[in-house]
Amino acid sequence: MDTEAQPTERDRSLPPPGPEDTSGTPGPEERSRSALVARVSSWLPGGRVSLTLLLCLLFLLALNTFVLRPFEIPSGSMEPGLRAGDRVLVNKLAYRSGDGPDRGDVIVFDGTGYFGEADYIKRVVGVGGDHVVCCEGEGRIRVNGRSVDESGFLFPGEGPSGVPFDVVVPEGRLFVLGDHRADSRDSRDHLGSPGGGMIPVDEVIGRADAIVWPFDRATRLHRPDAYARVPGREADPVRAEGGHG
Repeated sequence: MDTEAQPTERDRSLPPPGPEDTSGTPGPEERSRSALVARVSSWLPGGRVSLTLLLCLLFLLALNTFVLRPFEIPSGSMEPGLRAGDRVLVNKLAYRSGDGPDRGDVIVFDGTGYFGEADYIKRVVGVGGDHVVCCEGEGRIRVNGRSVDESGFLFPGEGPSGVPFDVVVPEGRLFVLGDHRADSRDSRDHLGSPGGGMIPVDEVIGRADAIVWPFDRATRLHRPDAYARVPGREADPVRAEGGHG
């Protein structure tokens, strides 16, 4: 007995199955979108060209507002890594997951009320709870009792600071320094100001992730290894003895 299904008369009356219509005739949704584009274009001088430019502008505005922001280096305070006139891309999503800046990160922040009425770019040296001292016996900064070798990014021939300091960074704040210490106004210069020169994490705009201009200097910016071995604040022998905080 043949058990294979046989077509009925009704089945024979239907068109045979085949590939989707490829005639190029637009469907209802595509026609609706085309009509909307045509209508909006008719309102703008320049028609579809102006609409395309407007959409590109809105995309760039959204990108600048929520994701990436270009920032021009205003001075030599971050030399030799960043020179005046360099353009860097600031990653505004770097700390949105809840993790704050790490030691060694180069950040852009709003210095209004702390440094001045402007945005600044500096390197994070201490985070909340850190005990930061300069300078120890070898002429280096010490963070939580650990000596930090900053020679990989400091301006050639300069020491870590011509001004001694011994601070404990409050929770939710950052101690920041420029890499060109002799040409940088940073947390050291505002220790007696409101906030003690410490920048609130909430004022951080984002992390500088890359140089994008000039093209011959374009490169990714990486967190240096200098701070990788810095322990938590509980490891600082001075704090453990009750010397600070």
